[in-house]
Amino acid sequence: MTDISATELKNKRFQLLEDIAKELQGDIVFPTCFDVSARISEIMRSDSASLRQIAQEIQHDPLVTSKILQLANSASYNPSGHSITDIEKALNRTGLEIARSVALACALTQLAQTHETSIFAPELKQLLIHSLKTAAIAKVLALKLTRVAPETAMLAGLIHDLGAFFILHRVTRYPELVERPESVSYLVAQWHESIGTILLDALGLPTEIINAVQEIDIPRVQITQPRNLSEIVYIANLFAGGFSEIQKLDLPNLQEPLELKDPRYTALSTDMDEACAEMLNLW
Repeated sequence: MTDISATELKNKRFQLLEDIAKELQGDIVFPTCFDVSARISEIMRSDSASLRQIAQEIQHDPLVTSKILQLANSASYNPSGHSITDIEKALNRTGLEIARSVALACALTQLAQTHETSIFAPELKQLLIHSLKTAAIAKVLALKLTRVAPETAMLAGLIHDLGAFFILHRVTRYPELVERPESVSYLVAQWHESIGTILLDALGLPTEIINAVQEIDIPRVQITQPRNLSEIVYIANLFAGGFSEIQKLDLPNLQEPLELKDPRYTALSTDMDEACAEMLNLW
């Protein structure tokens, strides 16, 4: 390990954040695995976007295509057992938000497995699993307890920690920080939400979703009945293990969230477990 002082380490952290801030102010250069997600979002922003246009864009990426078809033929979307192999029919069955979710999930999976970020492979794998579980649980909560669109809840749950992926990808350029995982963990905990907000906007995600995933790791007054997308993702994050992230913020008088023992939510534990298993099996 390189021998540096506490002041030098602090300066390295500031340098990383300063460099990220400069990048976020200009044209953000996402890893190429996000290309399909960006193009799908661009098409979906158009009022004239058609199912066929999105299907054609998706077919440029075999991985995204295969995952959407796999999902469309899963028990959740295909209770009749009638399988399909046409991507346009698959999108018609799952909905367009699923295309965006699958493309982003593919991007996060690829980012977690690149050679460049291999030094953080365990952290990225854990982060990916947490994101997928949050997505699955958010969908269950939306479906069972609210009128929020389940696919929208799933997408919001999936990308709520995008900033953490981005930081881990960029920190590989700073050897002194790579050698100090505790320092990196601190940076991720403190800054991933604010960075993630800018990234989601750059990727063309709807404002509703961007607003919903802000301050997800900040404890709230007990939510006994989720009323909106933000509260759904907050609860889903907790049940996907998010309390461990909250504990890294060193907040005063922090106690385990009451939602984790609320019968309204624990009664859905079987549904949550099944949804998580199906989601993780897909990836």
